[in-house]
Order: sequence, then C-alpha cells, then structure tokens
Amino acid sequence: MPPAQQQRPPAPPGPSGGGDTARGEHTHSEPPLPLPRRAPDGLAESGALAPRRPVQRSSVRGQVLDALRTALVEGELAPGEVYSAPVLGERFGVSATPVREAMQQLALEGAVEVVPNRGFRVIRRTAEELAELAEIRALIEVPVMLRLARTVPAARWAELRPQAEATVAAAVGGDFASYAESDRAFHRAVLALSGNRQLVQIAEDLHRRAQWPLADGQAPRGRAGLVADAAEHTALLDALIAQDLAVVQSLVREHFTGSA
Repeated sequence: MPPAQQQRPPAPPGPSGGGDTARGEHTHSEPPLPLPRRAPDGLAESGALAPRRPVQRSSVRGQVLDALRTALVEGELAPGEVYSAPVLGERFGVSATPVREAMQQLALEGAVEVVPNRGFRVIRRTAEELAELAEIRALIEVPVMLRLARTVPAARWAELRPQAEATVAAAVGGDFASYAESDRAFHRAVLALSGNRQLVQIAEDLHRRAQWPLADGQAPRGRAGLVADAAEHTALLDALIAQDLAVVQSLVREHFTGSA
C-alpha cells in the first residue's frame, strides 16, 4: 500500500488567475486597504497584530465632516442652497466620496437633506423649531443637572473649569464655530457625570441641531448672546462648586430658556 501523500497548501494567488481581489472591496480610485501585517514572534498566540497606520479614508471623511460643520455654523453654507459633492470636493481638495459620506451624516443630524441627482440642500430652520429643540433639551437635561448638583462633590465640578472658560474665550472672540464646539463639550462633560452614555449621546445630538443656522442664514445666537451664555456656564459652575442649589436651579432653567 503506497504511503499516504501529504496535502500541500494551495499556492498563493498570483496577479492573474483565480486569486483576483473580490469585486466591490475597492472603489473610487482609492488605494486598497493594506492587509494586516504579521505580529512579531510571541504575539501570534494572543491574536495581536502589529500596529499600522489608520485608514486614510476615514481620516479624510472626518476632516471633511468637521469642515462642513464649521461652514454651516459660520453661515458659509446658506440655508436653502443646494451643494453638490463634486463641487465641495474641489473646494476641500478631495474626491466626492468623503464629501458625500460626510453629507449623509449631516442629513442624519438634520442639517441638510438629499436632493436626488443634484446634491444636498441646507435645511431652512425657524425660530419656532429652535424653541422646540430648547424645550426638549430642557426636559432631558434640567432634571439630570439638578440631580447631579445634589450628588456630585465640589471637587468634580471644579475639574470642569477649563471647559467653561473655553466657552468664554470663544464667545468673546466671536468665533461661532469654536463656541459651538466648546459649548457642547461643557454640556457633555456635565452630563457625563451621570454615567449614562445614551443620555449624553441623545443630548449632544439635540444640542448640535440647535446650533445650525436659521432660515435667514444667521446663527441662532449673536455674539452678545454667546457672551451671555458663556457667562452662565461659569456662573453655573460656581454655584455647583458652592453647592448653592437654589442658584443652580435658577441658572439651569434660565440657560435653557435662552437656548444655550
């Protein structure tokens, strides 16, 4: 009886033949994603992979999304106007693909709407819509902030001082995009003390929607309004550190009445 033949692994696929890359994995003239490199000796058993650079496409999309959000907050993208991904791609020096993906995210956030075969229209928002968002935010955030005011120690509130001061600096400088970001960061840091990640995510989405420009292209709050709102942040933080619950309750309700 002839000895058993050992099975040999199939030869690695070459540039032609049956080893072609699966269709659909690489599109839009972008370089294919690099395969994971082998881990150094001693790490294979743990399943670890050698570190490699982040995927460039995700980085580009994130940068484009940040740039589009800034352009919206600052009024560079006008409400009611339609913008195409290829044109915006030329503006940012990228292909239309990451712009289109970023615009899809903005559509989910309520900032734009898809116009078939044309692009994306910046949504016209009214003061009534802004008031509705403020009411919803107050229903969610005010009870949480008042509960935290009774339970969080003063030292934890003091740690939020840099976030509050960042909103003041942005407001005084009239930097609407920076203020929008620092304003969300402050509220996010406060709500994070609740330990409820779902709450933080929902509140931030509502907060971002409240920052998009109105139908006339103006920001929901002018420069003077931003300065007043930022001052409320620091005053609220002072009251929280002092554990003055009466002042905290008054400031929190006033803060949301002003759509901050």
